[in-house]
Amino acid sequence: MEKIMDAHIHLDHYDQKDIQLIMDELDEINCTNLISVSFDLNSCKKNLQLAKQFPQVKPAFGFHPEQELPSDHEAAELFNWMSKNQNEMAAVGEIGLPYYLRSENPKISLDPYIHLLDEFLTFAKKWDKPVVLHAVYDDAPVVCDLLEKHNIKCAHFHWFKGDPITIERMIKNGYYISITPDVLYEDEIKQLVTSYPLNQMMVETDGPWRFEGDFTGKTTHPVMIHESVKMIAKLKKEEPSFVYKRLYENTKLFYRI
Repeated sequence: MEKIMDAHIHLDHYDQKDIQLIMDELDEINCTNLISVSFDLNSCKKNLQLAKQFPQVKPAFGFHPEQELPSDHEAAELFNWMSKNQNEMAAVGEIGLPYYLRSENPKISLDPYIHLLDEFLTFAKKWDKPVVLHAVYDDAPVVCDLLEKHNIKCAHFHWFKGDPITIERMIKNGYYISITPDVLYEDEIKQLVTSYPLNQMMVETDGPWRFEGDFTGKTTHPVMIHESVKMIAKLKKEEPSFVYKRLYENTKLFYRI
């Protein structure tokens, strides 16, 4: 097997047994690193513990947008903790806007989420950290506006979905995307792969989120990335070995590993 990295996983959301199983099998599947993104302050703390326990884990600290906003006190506590631990942080993330939460409840105001995201981007700029973004469909142009406002170039849109105009804008700005195992069965993701430059692409699992098709009923595991890479190579009409190397080097470069 060629070398891989999982550019986006919620390792702290697995139970302890599955965490140990994944970590025990990384060498076997030739996976050198996991970028483990955070959900809130407790998640950040757990990811930091995992990074200290397992050197393959590179933690990102942030607040996932698909949930109720933190109080002012909670947000201040999170930013203070991140500042104290910024040398341990591979990136700021997962951060972004609550597209799916608002789809379920259209009365939710977007403005406070934009304000929080703006604070995270200010932090990332100050500490020169990459950002890991949850920004899909109509939210993506708003996030692009904020990235341009802060002049942040090192931006990773995970599991991205959006319109062609936004995709072109992201490509022009040098932003990265990462592809999940649903590239094996989702036409929308296949189309994204064909249109996005390989040198601005990574691969991820977003585990423990579960997938369908050949992965139905299976615990999400970084080994699935090998199937994603093979499909990307097929869609790009490139040799798999070339695609493996390019995706791996992209991730190393982006996360400064």
